[in-house]
Amino acid sequence: MRNHVDLPVSLSRDADEPLTAQLAGWLRRAMLDGTLAAGERLPSTRGLATQLAVSRTVVTEAYQQLYAEGWLDGRHGSGTFVADIEHAARPPVPPERAVPAPVPPPAPADVIDLTAGRPWVRDYDRAAWKRAWRRAADLPPGADPDPYGLPRLRELLADHLRRARGMAVGPENILVTRGTGNGLDLCALALLHPGAKAGVEDPGYHVARTVFAIRGAEVVPCPVDADGVIVDTLPSDLRVLYTTPAHQYPLGGRLPIPRRERLLAWARSTGATIVEDDYDAEFRYDVAPLPALYGLDPERVVLLGSLSKILSPDVGVGWLVGEAGLVGRLAELRRATGDRTSGPVQQAVATLLERGDIDRHLRRMRLEYARRRAAVVELLGPVCRLRGDTAGLHVLAELPASVVPAVVARAAELGVLLDSAERHHHAGTRLHGLVIGYGSASLPDVRRGCRILAALIRAGRP
Repeated sequence: MRNHVDLPVSLSRDADEPLTAQLAGWLRRAMLDGTLAAGERLPSTRGLATQLAVSRTVVTEAYQQLYAEGWLDGRHGSGTFVADIEHAARPPVPPERAVPAPVPPPAPADVIDLTAGRPWVRDYDRAAWKRAWRRAADLPPGADPDPYGLPRLRELLADHLRRARGMAVGPENILVTRGTGNGLDLCALALLHPGAKAGVEDPGYHVARTVFAIRGAEVVPCPVDADGVIVDTLPSDLRVLYTTPAHQYPLGGRLPIPRRERLLAWARSTGATIVEDDYDAEFRYDVAPLPALYGLDPERVVLLGSLSKILSPDVGVGWLVGEAGLVGRLAELRRATGDRTSGPVQQAVATLLERGDIDRHLRRMRLEYARRRAAVVELLGPVCRLRGDTAGLHVLAELPASVVPAVVARAAELGVLLDSAERHHHAGTRLHGLVIGYGSASLPDVRRGCRILAALIRAGRP
């Protein structure tokens, strides 16, 4: 690795282009022409700002933009480095040469998982993680678990939701769950009776369909379009509607404000309860956050969230936000059924929130996921239409129905695991393609998997 280098950058305050864009452009050109080599350590933001006589914000924002685009690597406690940009300089590989045949079966370690629904769990603050569990271990086990959840954690979650989602809620509005599935089940117990109608987006989250069906409800598929659930098609006799307005799963739409207002008006006129799954609202790219439905009408909406996408599904902690009376009913149901969230796990999560560790992890992962999303868009955007690339951890790649099965099968032979849109439909497939998840694969693997996929799509008949 080469050492830190002084950058001969010259910025002009008289130019039309902002200083941040000038600096980012100069660095890109320097990395492409070899002036800056892979592994090169860049100056600190403070040092470069002093050298250029600009504010530190100019340098920080330029670095963040290049990090999101995949040009830079950040190493905790070590600085900022030039990433391996070999992929940007390499000429495109013709489809007929991109996937030679025959190809030996990939070893398990070579498999690239581009299915959706899983976050990156290999990059976390180990010191913070250990500290949180030591703190939890110092506390005695509880004899009578609180069905609402630990009071301290509920206070911290209320503060987190205020900062992250702009929601004015108190601890009395929060029930600590084991995750989204647990929250859905509690809603089904409290709000549905056998034979009652529960609406689920179609295509949509299969777990919601399963939970409602197990509790005896009649599951009604509710069509969605590029923006989300289509309000005008909703039946008037639904007791519950499950929806994902922040980033519709799996099409990726963000429910616009006018349609959110129509949806809430529908709920008020029919008496239905909206169950809002806020599953990956923390991750947005190039778009401003939209308010949660719950914040627009707390009387008609129950919001579900969890740490499964923020930290790991293995943590097993989530939250349900609702009107205080409903939260009390749900707590009594938990007490009656013996349902609870692990006390030591709640203690550990409370420490992570209290010390700001989760906020720091979120900021780091937003940048990391932005880089992977940029790679997906760069490599697949030219060969197919992508939906839902402004937020979340997945995109939908639209493809002809006749192509999808062959692409999925051939990609699996080449070591790339894919998920088709078909299995997320309930009442017949209307939109065909692939749900590409970029959360659980490394950036190099995302690039490699997308190159293979792009070549298969170009070939047309894998």
